[in-house]
Amino acid sequence: MGNLNKLQPIKAAQEFINKYFPSCDGALLAGSVVRGQATETSDLDIVIFDNELDSAYRESLIEFDWNIELFVHNLNSYQDFFTSDYKRARPSLPRMVSEGLVLKDNGVMNTIKTEAQELLSKGPEIWSSETINIKRYFITDALDDFIGCENRKEGIFIANTLTELVSEFVLRTNNSWIGASKWVLRSLKQYDDAFAERFVEAFDLYYRENSKSKVINLVDEILKPYGGRLFNGFSLGKR
Repeated sequence: MGNLNKLQPIKAAQEFINKYFPSCDGALLAGSVVRGQATETSDLDIVIFDNELDSAYRESLIEFDWNIELFVHNLNSYQDFFTSDYKRARPSLPRMVSEGLVLKDNGVMNTIKTEAQELLSKGPEIWSSETINIKRYFITDALDDFIGCENRKEGIFIANTLTELVSEFVLRTNNSWIGASKWVLRSLKQYDDAFAERFVEAFDLYYRENSKSKVINLVDEILKPYGGRLFNGFSLGKR
């Protein structure tokens, strides 16, 4: 049973900002409550911009009966995180800033939001042919292990590895952002909703019925435009 006296998320976030960061330059509320995807265990993702701070930090706490994930930046540190997120192709902070609901603004939020939106629109760095071949090799290695595995317990973990490698390959070769945990599926759906459903169906069939065929066919289909599986002749670091 939920707490009937619990503040609504926007009100709770506003009260939190007023209590702990009354002089900040800007603040926003992001995450599932803003996207309309909140669940019973959802927390409040609050991003603070305060130029009086020396460095960025992250903190988790409970206030106003809410679990709060706090991301605190000055007016320079967020740019370093934007750059880092861009290089790893996982735009956690730019996405929060872009989608976030502004709760306080002393004239800085429009610029920061614009920077986040431009980065997201740009997409991640294009993979080189060398990187693609390296990724093909490791996908091939995992796929071979998957095909040959006769130990169901080991197969589950090999399949998990394949989901990570293959989802990353699909997204990066199509100039799309990657994600972790639940954001793997969300990233796939943002790229191509129909493909995301096929991806889930193939692996779900394996997990439920130990049927490998759809996973194998899907992986081969994904690799085919880039030369298919790669083993013979692959070399890494050879002088």
